[in-house]
Amino acid sequence: MADEPSWEDIFKADPPAPTPAPRAEQYPETKALPVTDSSDPFADLFPDARPPQEAPVPLSRREARESEGRRPSGGGRGSSGKPKKKRSLLWLKITLPIVLVLGAAGGVAAFGWFNYNEQVRELLGIPLPIDYEGDGNGTEVIVTVNSGDIGSDVARTLHDAGVTMTFDAVYDYLVANPSIGFTPGNWSLEAEMSAESAVAALQDTANKVTSKLLITEGTVLPDTLEIISETTSIPLEELQAASQDLASFGLPADAPSLEGYLFPATYELDGTETAQGILQMLVTTTFERLDAAGVAVEDRHRVLTIAALIQREAGAFDPDDFYKISRVFQNRLDIDMNLESDATVAYGTGNLHTVFTTAAERADASNIYNTYANPGLPIGPIGAAGDHAIDAALHPADGPWLFFVAVNLATGETVFSETVEEHEAAAERLREWCRESPEAASYCG
Repeated sequence: MADEPSWEDIFKADPPAPTPAPRAEQYPETKALPVTDSSDPFADLFPDARPPQEAPVPLSRREARESEGRRPSGGGRGSSGKPKKKRSLLWLKITLPIVLVLGAAGGVAAFGWFNYNEQVRELLGIPLPIDYEGDGNGTEVIVTVNSGDIGSDVARTLHDAGVTMTFDAVYDYLVANPSIGFTPGNWSLEAEMSAESAVAALQDTANKVTSKLLITEGTVLPDTLEIISETTSIPLEELQAASQDLASFGLPADAPSLEGYLFPATYELDGTETAQGILQMLVTTTFERLDAAGVAVEDRHRVLTIAALIQREAGAFDPDDFYKISRVFQNRLDIDMNLESDATVAYGTGNLHTVFTTAAERADASNIYNTYANPGLPIGPIGAAGDHAIDAALHPADGPWLFFVAVNLATGETVFSETVEEHEAAAERLREWCRESPEAASYCG
């Protein structure tokens, strides 16, 4: 290997003394030549900023003496009379590549942080945030609190609606403040609120929605009546009494109650509503939606019963699941196989907010909604079905499935199966998910 220059040579204080200029008569045709160092790998990237040096023109002895006499004091030399040091660009040649590399690395790091924040935090062991800061981003979100909702129910509702960042943020806050309670009804909140500000908003009656009535898909009759009461200030007792007069609403003769006939939608209110009048408005809307879907009057009850079952089992996640679930029920009806829907069993026991049941409840044939012990459809709807569920009841997907189970109730991920063995494996996945966290447990009844 050739000898390399030492650091002492590279950073020497003074440049080498110039070689004396040759006499003019020896090189009469000397011309300007660019000064480069072919051994410098950075020469092409960092050319000398000065113009090319020309070979000095020889002076006569007289001219030299006169020139020395005209030289200003210290001109071009230091106080010692030595030539000035030439400013070297070596520092730039060394540091600029380093700066460029560090800048590129910083850009990559910034890109990774902004696009893979959660993965980077997990890799570095940095805890993920669980709560937003502030009072929201200005986007209105209407949330519904049902009668009997406890802290975990409200925490789940706020998270699912996009109001709070996580279930845990609200749940932990409510555990630390056990005296907080909630009033049923519709509430106007905002997206991306902190847990504390969201809970505080649910305590402020100024946020209660009274100018419009919102009934969400899957809402059961008792909750619907309570939401109407809280929104309109019509006494709940009046609404309950009015709901018993089925003949006045034009319901089918085989309808056991108003359940399923109060269409889920948003209704504008003017403050003049009565108990009978507002219930009739919701029933009329149901009939209008069934007519628009092409349902014959004599088929209304059957279609609403299937649609409500689909609505309750499918939740509000993958739209395709509505049609697959409809196919499962239709396949079972076609071969005289019991529907075996836990949602119907739970409804018949009075557990209106869960689809989880016990073996004893599933074996109880006296429960007229029990589709484990009784063949065919239940005697009526088990909640309010929306347009999507009605369409799915009329147009089931093509498929051979006989079973389905949601394996993640937070995301709605559902597994469809053809055999009992496949279904049992999927059901075990659900049981494992339910044991994962307090949030998961809140979904599992």
